Amino acid sequence: MSAPAAKDAAHPTVDDVEFRALYKKTKYVVDTADGWSLVITRYRPTPQVFPQPLFGEPMLLVHGFCQNRHAWTSGEFVKNLLFFGLDIHILELRGHGKSSLAFQHERAARFGKKPPPDLDYGWDIDSYFLYDLPAAVAGVRRITRREKIFYCGHSMGGILGYGYAGIHEHFEGIVTIGAPAELGRGSTLLKLFAFAEPAIEGAIDSVLGTLNVQRGLAHGATELVSKVLRTPSPEAPKPLRYRYLPLDTWLKAASNALGYAEESPVLGLVASRINYLARWDRLQMENVRWLLSEGGEKEPRLVVEQFARWVRSNEVVCYRTGYDFKRGFGKIRVPMAIIFGDEDPLASVASTRSVYRSAKSDYLLWRPVKGNSHIELTMGHDARQICYDVKNLVEYARTHRARAPSLPRVQS
Repeated sequence: MSAPAAKDAAHPTVDDVEFRALYKKTKYVVDTADGWSLVITRYRPTPQVFPQPLFGEPMLLVHGFCQNRHAWTSGEFVKNLLFFGLDIHILELRGHGKSSLAFQHERAARFGKKPPPDLDYGWDIDSYFLYDLPAAVAGVRRITRREKIFYCGHSMGGILGYGYAGIHEHFEGIVTIGAPAELGRGSTLLKLFAFAEPAIEGAIDSVLGTLNVQRGLAHGATELVSKVLRTPSPEAPKPLRYRYLPLDTWLKAASNALGYAEESPVLGLVASRINYLARWDRLQMENVRWLLSEGGEKEPRLVVEQFARWVRSNEVVCYRTGYDFKRGFGKIRVPMAIIFGDEDPLASVASTRSVYRSAKSDYLLWRPVKGNSHIELTMGHDARQICYDVKNLVEYARTHRARAPSLPRVQS
């Protein structure tokens, strides 16, 4: 009876292993060329008695729009990758998670330097692409002493990966999850928002401008009374400005609402029918509430405006340099996996087709995950099969390191 038990111990499933037994967690800081200090959380794999076929292979994970590191850790995505032995490095883009505004002030005071000039939500997607991602890639390469690393990006993180892979040779392989190559293609709702965005922002600015006038008049009246009564004048109110979308606040409210929904059959039925970006039947509700409560971030106005401009113009462009991401697709030659939910309105067959057809990768996976939308791909019930796609890509890259590249593959 002892032989089968020994065999099971040597070949457990990921469910048989405690998450904390798979890693040692550390964090380190990388500095961008424009003055930001970004935090990377590292899950370094620990040796196990069972096989770890990818042990020590470094992989950088980059989250999406208005998210942070919890996009990867709310479910068991990281655990499944650690089970294979991958060395996980999770970047949090500027203003997100541990790479917060408060952290920039702390670093500035500690090292006697000025905070970044765009600290007050003055950055856009170009900032992520030109500064954050290069700093993170360089940091992972330095820490792991590897010339090339693996990359995995979700949603916006995947879009940034497409662009980077088209002009740099630092990736040994790239995985994108729910990352469109043509924003808005196949999504009428997203297109409607993009074309309405200038008018919406104009209305917000108008409302805030009116409120500023009213607050200014009220302050003036109060100040006049203070002078008459010879009392201290009140401090002038700071102008109200639309600088960011307060998505962190909205998502926390949604988390609380889901808590009420769990206790109410009616609200629960309504919540289960709202499947635009998430399929609730593919998720554990406690993970969803955790992600909504802790995984949301403010996203700057300029980021929203750039996304909307991409949709309206049918382009994915770094406007500061003029670099066209789509023109770079044909220069991607490393192994690549493009994974998306078959019910995802943002990343679909239509919106990912161009990068699949253009890439010159010998290993190129283009796969919808049945019954999935956008959010649950990294934390839902089917995340494990996506992690096996990641495993297969890394194994292919490892076995082909010494092999000369083949001629570009012709795709129909």
